Amino acid sequence: MNTKRWGIALAGVLLQVALGAVYAWSVFRKPLATQFHWTIAQVTLTFTISIMVLGFAAFFGGLWNDRSGPRVVAVTGGFLYGLGSILASFTDGRLWWLYLTYGVIGGIGLGFAYIIPVSVLLKWFPDKRGLMTGIAVGGFGAGALITAPVATHLIQTVGVTRTFFYLGIAYLIVAVLTGFCMQNPPTGWKPEGWTPAAVTSKSQAPHDFTLAEALKSWQWWALWLLLFLNTSAGISIISQEAPIFQELTRVTAIVAAEMVGIVSIGNALGRVAWSAASDYLTRRFTFLIMFLLQAVLFWLLPSIRSTAPLTFVVFIILMCYGGGFGTMPAFTADYFGAKYVGPIYGLLLTAWGFASAFGPLLVAHLRQTSDSYTSGLHALSVIMLVSAVLPFIVRPPKPSAAPTTSAR
Repeated sequence: MNTKRWGIALAGVLLQVALGAVYAWSVFRKPLATQFHWTIAQVTLTFTISIMVLGFAAFFGGLWNDRSGPRVVAVTGGFLYGLGSILASFTDGRLWWLYLTYGVIGGIGLGFAYIIPVSVLLKWFPDKRGLMTGIAVGGFGAGALITAPVATHLIQTVGVTRTFFYLGIAYLIVAVLTGFCMQNPPTGWKPEGWTPAAVTSKSQAPHDFTLAEALKSWQWWALWLLLFLNTSAGISIISQEAPIFQELTRVTAIVAAEMVGIVSIGNALGRVAWSAASDYLTRRFTFLIMFLLQAVLFWLLPSIRSTAPLTFVVFIILMCYGGGFGTMPAFTADYFGAKYVGPIYGLLLTAWGFASAFGPLLVAHLRQTSDSYTSGLHALSVIMLVSAVLPFIVRPPKPSAAPTTSAR
């Protein structure tokens, strides 16, 4: 049974790689704007809708998972995600169609499928909670590494709309096949020979909170705000990566796409590295470090004009962005228990959706009004500095909060 969980973990990572292709959106921005004469803000809104819908769909996917099990939710999500991209290839200049297909249909599929590996691996790996949730979402961060150069090549050879079609077929096949492998361990299962360490037990939930109980605690809302703030910064960069690289360093679209692929490794690596580190540093201190680091890097970013230093700085920023997603599932399970983590963390992911509207649209607006990314990046720096106060405030629920009927 211990061996089986590693196979499920591998399938979960591959599923997330397929889903994470959405992070390559910036390579579609200029070709779509040029071909159909849309504005930057109009094209950026497609990505915003997709991530916004993802956040809410993840909540409903978590509820559905509790009722029907992870396999049916993951397979359905993978199918809808691929279908959304396929249908987007028929946009033919209709902006509303792109919003509906790639944004809404694809976003629903993303949300359904995204929550499943997180929920499943939290149950299979109570002994490696931070590390494995980081690995579970690490593949999502790596999706752009594969997709960005492939999509750029396809756009230049077959056009942007046909690229949606071909990629959608690939997404559908990979996501459905890997989603079929998702399953929970038997009730009461734990790794052979494993018992929780005393220090670990003290930092975890006094009982398994239901969704209603979690929402009544101020800690759930504090975690929501932590994820919202961290995500707002990183997703602003992701939505504008290729244009930022081209504006600051004057590189070609092909080179910018290669840079997008490289920095996406940071997104994936950060999900694993920061989440693993949080098992030792504590989740709170991990977020504090990430906020302060980003405050410095966002302030320096507009002044960097060389390709290698710019790639390195954005790489570190995306490590912090990915670190938020890698650390937060374990943070949630620590505070509220793993039994109902699907809907609890699923609803928490609405922070991702709201951040996808706030961050990218803020930067896109400031870019248009000031004709430069400098003001937007400096604004993000200030937001990150102020956000560093929050990790000092958040504390785990007290044992007295546990109702006697729910205690283990």
